[in-house]
Amino acid sequence: MSVLVETEGENPESLALNEVEFCVIDLETTGGSNEYEAITEIGAVKYRAGEEVGRFTTLVNPQRAIPPFIVLLTGITDTMVTNAPAIEDVLDDLIEFIGDSVLVAHNARFDIGFINAALVRDGREKLTNRVLDTVGLARRLVGGEVENCKLSTLAASLGFAHQPSHRAINDVLATGDLLHYLIERAAGFGVFELDDFAAMSKIGTHPQSGKLKMTIDLPRGPGVYLFVDGEGEVLYVGKATNIRARVRSYFGTGDSRRKVGSLLKLMQSIHFISTPDILSAEVLELRVIARLQPRYNHAFTRATKYCYVRLTRGEVWPRLMVTKSLKSGEGDIFLGPISSRSMARNIVDAIESVVPLRRCTVRMGKNYRAPLDAPVCSAAQLGLAQCPCSGTADAETYAEAVQLVIDVMSGKANNVVAKLNAKMLAHSQAQRFEEAGVVLARVEVLETILQRVQAVRELVDAGELSFGSGKVSHLIERGLLVSTLVDGVAFNPAVPQIETDFAELLSAPNPAEVSYPISAELIDEILCVARHHRAA
Repeated sequence: MSVLVETEGENPESLALNEVEFCVIDLETTGGSNEYEAITEIGAVKYRAGEEVGRFTTLVNPQRAIPPFIVLLTGITDTMVTNAPAIEDVLDDLIEFIGDSVLVAHNARFDIGFINAALVRDGREKLTNRVLDTVGLARRLVGGEVENCKLSTLAASLGFAHQPSHRAINDVLATGDLLHYLIERAAGFGVFELDDFAAMSKIGTHPQSGKLKMTIDLPRGPGVYLFVDGEGEVLYVGKATNIRARVRSYFGTGDSRRKVGSLLKLMQSIHFISTPDILSAEVLELRVIARLQPRYNHAFTRATKYCYVRLTRGEVWPRLMVTKSLKSGEGDIFLGPISSRSMARNIVDAIESVVPLRRCTVRMGKNYRAPLDAPVCSAAQLGLAQCPCSGTADAETYAEAVQLVIDVMSGKANNVVAKLNAKMLAHSQAQRFEEAGVVLARVEVLETILQRVQAVRELVDAGELSFGSGKVSHLIERGLLVSTLVDGVAFNPAVPQIETDFAELLSAPNPAEVSYPISAELIDEILCVARHHRAA
């Protein structure tokens, strides 16, 4: 059983463990189901900085007979609870005693489940306190040293002052001993705060968990983090809204990425660049990755995969092609960059399925004359394309088709999308659903890319602009982040102390280099800025 945490993520400021008020709780009941069974005894002790600061204990009348085996296990008899209060009469005092403390129990799902069930039956809200389960913590921190993680086994094996006896207060005191023992063991991993302690159930057995000490001084705000090896090489660069929480997550048992283990094994230090907001962090991450190309980052390879759809208007009979090169003939039009060749191919297929351009790659200059025996391509025979290489194409009709494609690549795709939708409908009516699905997928890719290109074009064409919220604002020039301002003062990030010229790495690209079509090297930053600009 893992640690139960009722809050999401890490708090911006986590309490030191010696400042947390813990309420350790244990129940005795008539059986295991909180739906059908009832509470017979409650014990709770509050601790702060390792010292007991309050105690609550009471028998509870379950208003039913206690089964013999429960009597044998706990020693609590029907006679003992005859004059005890019912749970409804105990809840007010119990809730007041618990207050805002962090609840702790051994097998917390059982104890907290019974309390919440009693609250609901009495028409009250469930507990909202943060909950820690010492079972999960013990499994990770001492599981390899004991036969099992039963409370009795742990108390005996670890020599606690209090031993459990299936009576609530005795079990609470033993659980309190366990809690403080586990806090001491966690300190060996550099864990001194509540959030980190709660997460130990996931990270305590990680083979590189000894390196958690490196995360102690990491900030809890936005920025960029760098994993560096013993030679000073930057192995990996990432960004986060909470640097400390993100870095610590790499040590979690839930991270199944194959390369994380070897990355953490090679990593000997962690550096960071704090930023005032996440946009600045995302942009700095992109710049550092693009220029350092760390071996564990795959992001820098994106630029090598970007490609474009090109309309070869420099040819007499223009055609569509997928290309990585921006070299072009006079008047050529590019759409992109596009994330992958398959997406670009989908766009070409979408357009060509409703616009009859030529599909051959024959070079045809102004003086081209088709051979008398030139065959007509199969696409032209099916009416899906024109075939100028066979001499059968009509120049005026072809020019109209080219204009349709120019419109699409300029963002005016209504006519082509309407043709595609009509084609999809026809396939559906003919019950050719697989073919309709192919058309739908192509339409979705086309519209996605056009929306992305439009967002980029609007940002680039705006030239200089600024946006932001609160104390933080951003100066943008032709889609690039040229400055982040905090209270009107330019933010200058403190750079890591490793043998790399980070001042140069973090500098903005020259906005004058932004031109159409946008280069693969600049598109990621512009898309990042565009996304935040739309959300502002």
